[in-house]
Amino acid sequence: MSKFYARRRVSILAALSGLIASVALFNAPTASAALPTPVSGATARSYLAQLTVATEDRTGYDRDLFPHWITQSGACNTRETVLKRDGSGVVTDSSCAATSGSWYSPYDGATWTAASDLDIDHLVPLAEAWDSGADSWTTSRRQSFANDLTRPQLIAVTDNVNQAKGDQDPSTWMPSRTAYRCTYVRAWVQVKYYYGLSVDSAEKSALTNYLASC
Repeated sequence: MSKFYARRRVSILAALSGLIASVALFNAPTASAALPTPVSGATARSYLAQLTVATEDRTGYDRDLFPHWITQSGACNTRETVLKRDGSGVVTDSSCAATSGSWYSPYDGATWTAASDLDIDHLVPLAEAWDSGADSWTTSRRQSFANDLTRPQLIAVTDNVNQAKGDQDPSTWMPSRTAYRCTYVRAWVQVKYYYGLSVDSAEKSALTNYLASC
């Protein structure tokens, strides 16, 4: 092969590589939610085995008993902090409200460019926590639970998906993206274990089944 054709071949291959990379970048999500990495599947299975199995009790639940979206830093509350953490290219105004950015919702695979299209999901819902033992907590502990940025408990997701989830546990609701389900149940078990919350029998059965493939 002559040097001319060799150089031409290299140039063509380089161009093709650049085109492929561009296509991949174009098709990739513009942002990826940054939920704190949950424990491994093996650890989650160990934690689940240690959780108390009990019937849930909703008596006396009120969302206001879990003070949420407290100030985290400066003018930023918990919701705004999670939006900045989970988004890409997030720009905020002087009051810390997100004015632009890109957010990828791992529950359904949708990407959004307006913060108003996102809810901050309590992965273990507040009502579920109440049913599972938080009814006996102090207000301070319930506040910590509702604003926990350390455990995998808060994540920015599509608002109507979060609303459809409501207060359901994994026996009746799971993310539509099957690729995220292992992460979801590992996080669920970690949060329940850390806070000493119980599980009901249907919930434990569902978690056991999902964790078997994690």
